[in-house]
Amino acid sequence: MLDMLFLTLAGYLVGAIPFSLLMGKLFAKKDIRLVGDGNPGGANAIRAGGLKAGLPAVLLDISKGFLPVFLAQKVGLANWALIPVCMAPILGHAFSPFLHFRGGKALGATAGAWIGLIGLWVFPVYGILAIPVTLLQSEDAWSANAGMLALLGFAIIFGQSWMVAFALLNTVLIIWTHHRDLTRPPALRPWIVNMLAGRQA
Repeated sequence: MLDMLFLTLAGYLVGAIPFSLLMGKLFAKKDIRLVGDGNPGGANAIRAGGLKAGLPAVLLDISKGFLPVFLAQKVGLANWALIPVCMAPILGHAFSPFLHFRGGKALGATAGAWIGLIGLWVFPVYGILAIPVTLLQSEDAWSANAGMLALLGFAIIFGQSWMVAFALLNTVLIIWTHHRDLTRPPALRPWIVNMLAGRQA
């Protein structure tokens, strides 16, 4: 119980460290919140400073999600006891006290937590829906949430009930961090628009 509480608190605090913001200031000398959509995440670190700023930002964001989950399993936590540890860095990323509780969209920390649970399988599973949705339309929020639905489906099919609960909580949180972007309908790619226009002609 103490291990779970400690790792949950530590995970939240580590998750709250705005690595992407720090890498943007270190390598690009910019506040990445003034770039792109204003999100203090890896995508804007790449926009602000290229891979020099973006790559370490993304890796650090993933690592802060992975480390608490990895350590939790090392000390023997399993099943339902893993849920608060898995959610802690994701919540820290989304609601960082270092940024007045206005954090990032938490995709990096989400990836790290899932790597801690299922390994690198997280990427092909996430991509099963995220990639096709990205090919069809250009709104990142819809692609991100399509990927989360793929992870939820994976948990339902292959996981136990505790993993389904975590996947559901994680998906709800990612919907919340993208809720403003989700108010915009998916913007179809030009090739889809042209194909539909050709059929109507």
